[in-house]
Amino acid sequence: KRDWNINVDELLEASVHFGHKMKKWNPKMEPYIIPKCRTRSRSHLINFVKTAQYLSEACDLVFTAARWNEEFLIVGTNKKVADSVFEAAIRAQCHYVNDKWFSGMLTNWSTTKIILSKFRKLRIKEKIGGLKPRDASILKRQLCHFERALEGIKYMRRLPDFVIIIDQQKNYTALRECKILGIPTISLIDTNSDPDLAF
Repeated sequence: KRDWNINVDELLEASVHFGHKMKKWNPKMEPYIIPKCRTRSRSHLINFVKTAQYLSEACDLVFTAARWNEEFLIVGTNKKVADSVFEAAIRAQCHYVNDKWFSGMLTNWSTTKIILSKFRKLRIKEKIGGLKPRDASILKRQLCHFERALEGIKYMRRLPDFVIIIDQQKNYTALRECKILGIPTISLIDTNSDPDLAF
């Protein structure tokens, strides 16, 4: 075990302890909520000590997997976290999806590989140039469509070994595909999520 220097004060400052409104909560989250404690807006408060503990365990897992050169995929399609997902993935040199998750991206991997290959060929075609203006315009439009969805996984040659999912509710399709394929996931969840799906 390593010391990840997870500071509870920093977690509080980042407001990670604020959950959803009480009427939207998932009862399975009860062990992770501070009992009989609510805010003025009638939201649950998440137990930040447990948050720090699980965050430390997740860091241990990621560190060990990275030492074995395992492939990671970070998924966060919420507009609020899209830039952070991009920056974290670039820094960690791993794959990412931060715009839209296309159904079957992992479960229909054979088709995804063909699409990625086509995307790479179109990029080479664009770099070579020498196309007629009309053809260049069509190519640019095709590339724009592909880049939105595939930019973060363009170099992915096989299924990832681990998937880190930001916001389980928003990215439920990605989580479900990982469960079907048996790919381990690390999920950031809120009080409206199902913790049983996060492991």
